[in-house]
Amino acid sequence: MSRHRSPRGGDRSSQSRGRTPRGDLGPSQRQLRVGEALRHALAEILRRNDIQDSDLQGVSVTITQVKPSPDMRYATVYCEPLGGRNGKVIVAALNRHKGFLRGEMGHMIATKFTPELRFVEDDSFAEAQKIETILKSPEVQRDLAAPDEDGEPDDV
Repeated sequence: MSRHRSPRGGDRSSQSRGRTPRGDLGPSQRQLRVGEALRHALAEILRRNDIQDSDLQGVSVTITQVKPSPDMRYATVYCEPLGGRNGKVIVAALNRHKGFLRGEMGHMIATKFTPELRFVEDDSFAEAQKIETILKSPEVQRDLAAPDEDGEPDDV
């Protein structure tokens, strides 16, 4: 089996249209830009309070991040209700109304496709609080104040 060489000298079997594969390099600049536009559009729609759902009435929802897929057909929306209470109920309600939200976003953003949305609860705030609690615990404070091998107390 012979392999074709691209004009740039690379192996075409591992490249698509002369580009190097992204692999685990993270999101592209375009994905970041579109994600931010989607986040602003969703925040505006939720601020208008157009959704008629008892689970969402009187609840402020923070859209922390929107991650579009590489082909921009799907987007994962990370959200957190203000105060962090009833997160699962809020996320379920948003997923019930994702068709409406997608339609509204289609009027607000200029992309070839409006991505299908999937709402998930952003647990980064809870995780940060958990780490903060651990760092402030008496055991950790005691270990930080204890001298190390050279007799000097550890500096934080």
